[in-house]
Amino acid sequence: MAFRGPKVWLWRWRRNPLRRRADAMEAWVVLGAWLLTFVAGVVAGLVASRTVEHSLARERAEWRPAVALVTEKAPGAAAGHGARPTTERVWTEVRWTGPDGSRHSGQARVAPGSAVGTAITVWNDPQGHLVTRPPTTTQAQLRGAVIGVLLGVSAAAVPLIGGRLLCARLERRRMDRWDEEWARFGPMWGRMTW
Repeated sequence: MAFRGPKVWLWRWRRNPLRRRADAMEAWVVLGAWLLTFVAGVVAGLVASRTVEHSLARERAEWRPAVALVTEKAPGAAAGHGARPTTERVWTEVRWTGPDGSRHSGQARVAPGSAVGTAITVWNDPQGHLVTRPPTTTQAQLRGAVIGVLLGVSAAAVPLIGGRLLCARLERRRMDRWDEEWARFGPMWGRMTW
């Protein structure tokens, strides 16, 4: 392991007769990679977060609840008077009237054993298709933040990895030059002059 002296900040930008052009170039590559990493991560994260929140806000504005009626008995046993209520849901056929007055039918989740004619609430889009319940504002903000962080970290990894690869290539090139110079001047170390 090579001996390293005390760490000197910004040594690659300081005037020094031992500083090589490759050292200055590597310093600029590292600085550029870190700046691009920060900017790419923040911008991608914020754009993704706002896009997700905007999309979910549009869903909240456009999707409407509707009352649907069960058209066939739901599988399973209905909860009786002595039974505990359960959160389990089963799929069954339901029908509802869309926002434009047209009749629709489809599959929805209901309590086990629901009888024909049982009213349930379903959500539909402007075309009358069944959709899930839209997330609340808080859920949308949380989902937007999580997706923004994940996408921001992913976007930040690209310039960071690119900078590391470029620095590794510069290091390899520097070592190759060192080997060439050593091959040229190494034999001179064996001659002794008195």
